[in-house]
Amino acid sequence: MAPQEFYIRNESDTEARGPFDLEQLTSLAENGQADDNTVYYDSKAEEWVSIGSDTELKSQLFPEKKKLTIKAREDIVSLNATEETAPPIEVADMLKAAEGRTDDTKDKKDVTEDLARAVKLGMRCATAAILISGLSLIAPSIDTIVAGNYPKLLEQPFVILGAIDIFIVLCLLLEAVNIYPFVRFRATLGAGFLGVLFYTQGDALTVFAAVVGSVGIYFLTVFTNLAVVLLTTGLALGGMGYFAYALLTT
Repeated sequence: MAPQEFYIRNESDTEARGPFDLEQLTSLAENGQADDNTVYYDSKAEEWVSIGSDTELKSQLFPEKKKLTIKAREDIVSLNATEETAPPIEVADMLKAAEGRTDDTKDKKDVTEDLARAVKLGMRCATAAILISGLSLIAPSIDTIVAGNYPKLLEQPFVILGAIDIFIVLCLLLEAVNIYPFVRFRATLGAGFLGVLFYTQGDALTVFAAVVGSVGIYFLTVFTNLAVVLLTTGLALGGMGYFAYALLTT
């Protein structure tokens, strides 16, 4: 099973970052770029959840290092108290931060909802584009499939690529975002294989459509900005739409 991917966002971020696997997220936590207040997108619950509220994830990211850090601070205070002589400043900073979080709660909630909408829209549009690709690749061989001449299908790479697309569509319909790395691999493979194949046949427009559609699908699994998702949706659906038209009318 593919590792879980995380899209994260800190309080000071305007956009989400990712995807990160657990190992990368652990590295970010060790470097102070992720903490308890960092939120990640839970694809199953379809909402943003703070790392601090997820006991299992928190224990993986901050196993025992937290205890060691607290002990080290106690040692520093006892040996070098002169450097810790400004507690009012730290308290004021914390109060100021708390007030800022209170004032920005509504704005952050709106940003979180926008990110969730962008992620869901990207998944649905990628699913539609891949479905168009899969059906158009399988359709020219439908007579062979109906006739039950399955060994002959192995000689037709379009059918194999189309079957992979249909499998991806089924996974995305189940909202299995863990398959995103494979979707990106499929998009890259499609752009290269289909592009070279139709280029050798002198069909520049079909090459362009296949490449544009594949690029759109790739970036739909990467970006979480709503405007960029809308742009890449146009590339994915437009490119794959023309590719299907060219393939079925040739």
